Amino acid sequence: MAKQPNKSSAGTNIQQVRQQNAQSQGAGGEFGTEFGSETNAQEVRAQNQKSQGASQGAGGQFGTEFGSETNAQEVRAQNQQSQSNKGQG
Repeated sequence: MAKQPNKSSAGTNIQQVRQQNAQSQGAGGEFGTEFGSETNAQEVRAQNQKSQGASQGAGGQFGTEFGSETNAQEVRAQNQQSQSNKGQG
């Protein structure tokens, strides 16, 4: 099959895609600017830093809490028992 100009191997009209991309960039820039102007980067950084400081205390607490609820030795024993029960059944 001969390659047709302005067509991709999948049959897409390359010229049409370029036109659509050019049109959407005009509209897309508008949205990009709109949302960009609503975001105060410095304020976001400050909130992130504050949140990270607070979560270090809380995050460590959760990590310890869930870690202490799991008895690794007991889990290993249960797994071993389960494996031996599979072998018997």
